[in-house]
Amino acid sequence: MMRQIRQQWKELVEREILLYAKELLGTDDPVRELSIAVQTPPKPELGDIAFPLFVFAKVFRTAPNALAEVLRIRLGARTDLPEGDLLVAGPYLNVKVDVISLAGHLQQAVQAQGSGFGRNQTMAGKRVMVEFSCPNTNKPLHLGHLRNDSIGESISAILKANGAIVRKVNLINNRGVHICKSMLAYQKYGNGETPESAGIKGDHLVGKYYVRFAQWEKEDPTAMGQAQEMLRKWEDGDPEVLSLWRTMNQWTLEGVSQTYAKTGISFDQYYYESDTYMFGKDNVLKGLEQGVFYREEDGSVWIDLAEINLDKKVLLRKDGTSLYLTQDIGTAIARHTDWPFDSLIYVVASEQMYHFKVLFHVLQRLGHPWAKDLHHLSYGMVNLPEGKMKSREGTVVDADDLFAQLSLLAVEEIRSKDREDDVGDVAATGEAVALGALNYYLLQTNPTKDMVFNPAESISFSGNTGPYLQYMGARISSMLRKYESMREAHDDISFDGALLKIEEERELVKLIARYGESVEEAGRDLNPSAVATYLYELSRLFSKYYHDHQILKAETPQLVKARISLCAMVLQVLKNAYSLVGIPFLESM
Repeated sequence: MMRQIRQQWKELVEREILLYAKELLGTDDPVRELSIAVQTPPKPELGDIAFPLFVFAKVFRTAPNALAEVLRIRLGARTDLPEGDLLVAGPYLNVKVDVISLAGHLQQAVQAQGSGFGRNQTMAGKRVMVEFSCPNTNKPLHLGHLRNDSIGESISAILKANGAIVRKVNLINNRGVHICKSMLAYQKYGNGETPESAGIKGDHLVGKYYVRFAQWEKEDPTAMGQAQEMLRKWEDGDPEVLSLWRTMNQWTLEGVSQTYAKTGISFDQYYYESDTYMFGKDNVLKGLEQGVFYREEDGSVWIDLAEINLDKKVLLRKDGTSLYLTQDIGTAIARHTDWPFDSLIYVVASEQMYHFKVLFHVLQRLGHPWAKDLHHLSYGMVNLPEGKMKSREGTVVDADDLFAQLSLLAVEEIRSKDREDDVGDVAATGEAVALGALNYYLLQTNPTKDMVFNPAESISFSGNTGPYLQYMGARISSMLRKYESMREAHDDISFDGALLKIEEERELVKLIARYGESVEEAGRDLNPSAVATYLYELSRLFSKYYHDHQILKAETPQLVKARISLCAMVLQVLKNAYSLVGIPFLESM
């Protein structure tokens, strides 16, 4: 709502500058070429919207503050202005929004729209496919996957909130030499072990043999060659290799699906590299026939990347086997055939920036016009306080273990505060708190930046954390439940925004009005941290308000109604924002 108010005032100020130019200069041409900036004043007492006038003052050959005063007087004489006050702050013409009117409009909008408040149609009708997670079937999910999943799930929700039609897809990396490493180690050391006999999840069992291969490879220089030979057998359809591959793949996928269920991750469609890699090979060979690619003397197929200031890239090895790039070519083409998208977003770590630059170029060279709308949502690495994780050395933070640890910490915190009777199912509440802690910690940082994940810090019930945000929602819910006993006596009392006179109340109203902008910003920039930052700002401001002022025991019934209505607005916005960043809403905690 604040965006619309700013836009309305911007258009009025621009129009007045044009009219003043015609009167004073005889033409508005010099100012028509200029654009007016819209800023937020550094202090509330300076207003809510600021228009710097430096560039326009030069045209009028006057001081910016003098021009601001002229515009204030001229606009003040109009009868079609929105509700609000104009003031001059040095070289700025500022607007102080009428919070009373804004509060009234907001109360009606939030009450009427509920969970839809803050949503918009800026991407209405746009079909967006989002690829994320994309696990390998040779190991369980780890902390790095969790950041990927959090970003992918959140971005999908944010794009939907901006009106887009979203399709979430997952590419299962279930073939290749890395998969053969686990298989080979299992053949050598497994002795028929199964998830049931070992008493562990299938993805953990397979991951154990991936680590075992890395150890064996240090002892046996032929190990890697044996894995490559197994890959060739797989591509040739060797029955024994395929049988083991299907078994171990299924173990992993069953385990990963359990992790997805616990962490709230879901997909509209799964793709499997084993289904698309041959399609990728076929398209590379077509490109070879068309002269887009070329063959080296050893039989390998390459593309010259001089057009994008890179060297060259192999697309098929000399033995004809595929690479990741080959597979991704086939997968992208298959996806557009299945569900013609306007845009495809790949949520993949920043270390793959080169890969996607080449992939997008190859697809354009193959003549696919939709390739210009492919995007790499690059995110930074997530490390531990003690350093970087390494899958093959078994030093990663396992996703299941981390979630269990966070859940246990949350349960301990609930019990330490004697809140067991209030929350009901303590274990379920602990998992909800853990999920909120995990997602918020992973999303509060801009995706492009590397980050350090501190489990103990993330689960804290105070500070800039998911549990703190959840507690704000639970606190307001508790207050609204207490208000139910008073509601009947207040049914005939209308909401009166004029009663919200305290500075924190005014700021809460303006912050609620800004929620839609944070949703738009997050969608435009593919950045969930915009919503996460907004959530913390709103929660922190409400916490101060709640601590310093009476709500249910306010001086008059009219003031109680005004304040409880404001609290209800805050709660609805919190719940709406929670849903965009994977934070479960809790009535009690």
